[in-house]
Amino acid sequence: MADIIHRIGIHAAAANVYKALSTIQGLSHWWSNEVKGDAKVGGKITFTFRTLSGDLLGEMVMEIIRLDPEKAVEWRCLEGPPEWIGTHITFQWSMQDGQVILLFGHRNWKEPVEFMAHCSMKWAVFLLSLRAYAETGMGSPSPHDLKIDNWN
Repeated sequence: MADIIHRIGIHAAAANVYKALSTIQGLSHWWSNEVKGDAKVGGKITFTFRTLSGDLLGEMVMEIIRLDPEKAVEWRCLEGPPEWIGTHITFQWSMQDGQVILLFGHRNWKEPVEFMAHCSMKWAVFLLSLRAYAETGMGSPSPHDLKIDNWN
């Protein structure tokens, strides 16, 4: 198994980070602007990704596994790219030196493939969007995210 992991500092209240990770409105401000579902433990959230002109790029359905306002959010991928099915996406944080230190993981990939490299870079882009949203109220969710290669 292989994991994508990232670490980022966010100069915002931990409650702002939690809200961005645990509510439909929050998620729509940093990852995809098209989000729907039930944001409670056991609930499912659908994230739809489109081009600027509206063409469908893909959809992911996540089951909410864990919501801990003090330190963590975890999802399990139910639908999406084949490489994502069954993987877990984890967000864990703590306060350090006056900022939220977020440890992100996209865990349990079956093997490290080229698509994993693309997703690692895109997660970094979206984590910067999450930081901007938590700090300023303005993120860059899809389709307004930074494009990194010919796959998006």
